[in-house]
Amino acid sequence: MKASGMPAPQHPLITLINGIDYQLNFEPPKDSHILSFYKISFRPNLGGTVKYGQTYFDFQDGGMLFAAPNQIIGHDRSTDTAFEKQCVNRQITLLIHPEFFLNYPLAKSIKHYGYFSYATSEALHLSDKEKDIILSLFRIIEDELNHSIDEFSQDVIISQIELLLNYANRFYKRQFITRKAANNTLLEKMEVILNDYFKDKKTINKGIPSVHYLAENLSISPGYLSDMLRSLTGQSAQQHIHEKLIENAKEKLTTTDLSIGEIAFELGFEHSQSFSKLFKKKTNQSPKEFRASFN
Repeated sequence: MKASGMPAPQHPLITLINGIDYQLNFEPPKDSHILSFYKISFRPNLGGTVKYGQTYFDFQDGGMLFAAPNQIIGHDRSTDTAFEKQCVNRQITLLIHPEFFLNYPLAKSIKHYGYFSYATSEALHLSDKEKDIILSLFRIIEDELNHSIDEFSQDVIISQIELLLNYANRFYKRQFITRKAANNTLLEKMEVILNDYFKDKKTINKGIPSVHYLAENLSISPGYLSDMLRSLTGQSAQQHIHEKLIENAKEKLTTTDLSIGEIAFELGFEHSQSFSKLFKKKTNQSPKEFRASFN
């Protein structure tokens, strides 16, 4: 907790720091560190504009940030230190050690909330009504922590955390819809990146393009990329890569005399069997059967 610049916890495994309802004055951590707990924050002001793909959004109204154990988090040296301190002291933050969830279903299900792997620039931005809902849940948790712990306390707190996570899930899905125009721009750029990757035959030296490669070139996190694509197309980033692979494979099978093994190699596969297996899974035909159907 000290490394995070936070005050002493109310509970050994969970604490809530409320800088929205109360005045706080502590220094944010100066160095990066590895989290050993889940961190859920609502910050009224995220600080101006943030680049989102090829678009900039005004994030003055703030939003929610999520981080999970074993993630590296720390001070952004490009940010004004005084401004960062003001922001940290005006946010509400919930810190939860994974052991707090032991013997509860949330211990497993919390790992399914993909937004814990999103970058800061992909924060959840809330409407006024959504802010009221989220802040009310934070305050219920705070109230439970500030009162005498009894046999029901942990059940109540975990129920509120689960409700908060489910609302965040819903609000992220809404965010994908309301920012559809920007997401379509990212989708178009992703298609260009994939097309160029295959056109330049980068697969021969670099192998099959990865989700991480696409996300890095789009300046977003891999988890956000896949969730965004699912909301737009119903497919994950990995499925989009496979579709592009099959598209290029079909072209080579019908327009060249390359062997199945040579095509597999050109598309980035180490083993032709892996290529044939994926091709059959996606088309219900082996590469050989597909090629024969055009002769």
